[in-house]
Amino acid sequence: MDLKVMNKISYGLFILTARDGTKDNGCVINTAMQVTANPNRIAIAVNKSNYTHDMILKTGEFNISILDESAKFGTFKNFGFKSGRDSDKMVEIKYNRSENGITYLTDECNAYVSAKVCSTVDLGSHTLFIADVTDGQILSSNPSATYAFYHSNIKPAASSAPKKGFICTICGYIYEGDTLPDDFICPICKHPASDFKPL
Repeated sequence: MDLKVMNKISYGLFILTARDGTKDNGCVINTAMQVTANPNRIAIAVNKSNYTHDMILKTGEFNISILDESAKFGTFKNFGFKSGRDSDKMVEIKYNRSENGITYLTDECNAYVSAKVCSTVDLGSHTLFIADVTDGQILSSNPSATYAFYHSNIKPAASSAPKKGFICTICGYIYEGDTLPDDFICPICKHPASDFKPL
């Protein structure tokens, strides 16, 4: 099977945020959708290795900021290439707080949605959170960024110089180096080292 077929499914891109006590955190996700209109419910899938995942399991609440086509690669690096366990991802990020007290981005996003978890489904590497929508606001009329738009317009083009490293066969992320650690997880799509191949 050609795993690149999965890239043909249309995905949005979102910054998922949560709050536990005084700690704010967020991560990039590409799975968020409305699943019912009455009641108004959404579903998100979050990798269990993300700190934000654990915060949502504990608190039962989250926000999603819907990234638009003005999003910069730095935003993806900030929320996708490091862990909130040992860094403050909200430093130098413009945000407000919704009524649930959780942050949402005010730049590079066209809307945000607040939600309260009503059930979860264990998906192995991820948890599917099904949640009631509690709030939301449109922030701009900019088109939403899709995964395809990210690859074509936001992600920096690969250098033409030969590199030593490994490429994720799912999303195209490149790990530079002679050896890929066995426990490496792709910072973009969260797939394991087994989904990488040498450049």
